Amino acid sequence: MKSLIEFVRPLLLGIALIVLVSAGLLALDDSGRKSASAMPRVAVVQHVSQAVMDDAVRGYVEGMASQGFVDGKTVSLKFYNAQGDLPTANDIARQVTNGSFDLVLTASTVSLQAVANANKQSKVKHVFGTVANAASSGVGVSASDPLDHPPYMTGISTFFPVGRALKLAREINPGLRRVGMVWHSAEINSQLFTAAARKACQELGIELLEADAENSSAVGMAAKSLVARGVDAFLVTGDQVVMVAIDTMVSVARADRIPVFTIIPPNVRKGTLFDLGANYVEVGHDVGVLAGQVLAGSDTAKTPVSNHVPESLSLNLTALKGLRGNWQIPPELLASADRWIDEAGEHRKGGALTAPAASAAASAASR
Repeated sequence: MKSLIEFVRPLLLGIALIVLVSAGLLALDDSGRKSASAMPRVAVVQHVSQAVMDDAVRGYVEGMASQGFVDGKTVSLKFYNAQGDLPTANDIARQVTNGSFDLVLTASTVSLQAVANANKQSKVKHVFGTVANAASSGVGVSASDPLDHPPYMTGISTFFPVGRALKLAREINPGLRRVGMVWHSAEINSQLFTAAARKACQELGIELLEADAENSSAVGMAAKSLVARGVDAFLVTGDQVVMVAIDTMVSVARADRIPVFTIIPPNVRKGTLFDLGANYVEVGHDVGVLAGQVLAGSDTAKTPVSNHVPESLSLNLTALKGLRGNWQIPPELLASADRWIDEAGEHRKGGALTAPAASAAASAASR
C-alpha cells in the first residue's frame, strides 16, 4: 500500500498544479474580458462626407484622446456616416440609441436632430458639434439659458460669420453689388444662414438673389438661373445640399468669370476665392474634450451648451485669374490668412510668402 501511495502522490501533485494554473489562466482571461467590457463604447455619427465634417470628427477623436480616452485602448469608437441620406440617418440614430453605447457624438444639425428624436427615452448621453445654432434645431435647447436643455444632452454650437464674409467680399471688390445664393429652404441651418445673409446684405447695400435647390442635382440649374439674373459673385453657406455640390457651383461661376466665396473652410482647395469660417479641427477638439469629460463622469444636465467660433480665413490667389470686375486681395488681408493657395501650392500661416502668390495678386490687380 505504501508503494502505491508513493506512486500516486506525484500524479496528484501534478493534477493539483494543472488545476491551479488553469484556474489562474481562467481568472486572467475573465479579468481581460471584464476590462474590455468595461471600456466605454462611443458612437460617432456624421451626416455626410465633407471636409468640414471630416475635420470635426478628427478633432473629436483628438479631443477625447487628450482626456485619456484613446480609441482601442481606453475607449471603443464606432463611426457612422449617413452619406447625406436622411432615411439612413434615422436608421443610424435608432441603432446608436438602443442602449448599447455609453455616449453618442454627432456632427451636423441633421445628425443632432435624428439622434435627439430617436433618444427620447434618454437611453444614452449625447454630445453634439458642427451645429450652427442648436437652439433653432427643435431638440429642446434654449436660446437664452445655456443650461436649459435635455438633461442627457450637451454640446457646442458654431454659427458661421455670414455677415463678416459678405463684408470681406465687399472689401475685396468695392464694386460688388449683387450676390447670388443657392440654398435648400427645408434645412434649418440654411434658414438661419439665409436670414443672416439677408440682414447683412441690407446693411451693406448689396442685393441678394436667391434660388432654392432641394437636392444636389438641382444646384447647377439653380446657380445658372442666378447667373442669368446678373450676379457678381456666389455666396455658399453651410447648406448641406449645396456643399455636396460645391464643385458644380465653382464650375458655373468660372464659366461666367465670377468668384465663389464661402463660410466653410477649406473650400479654397475646390476653387473658391476665399472661405471665412471656423477652424473645425479646433471646434471638434473642444467637442472631444467635452465628450471625454462626460465619459469621466461630468453631468450633462449641469454642462451648459456653448457657442464657439475660432475664426479661420483661407484665400485662393489662383481663383483671381480671369475674373470680371475689380477683385483684389490686398497684402494686409493675405498676411492675416491662416491658409492660402497660389501657383506654388498651399501654404499655412507662419510660412514664407512665395513669389508666385505676389505675382498672382499683381496680375489680378492689373485687370
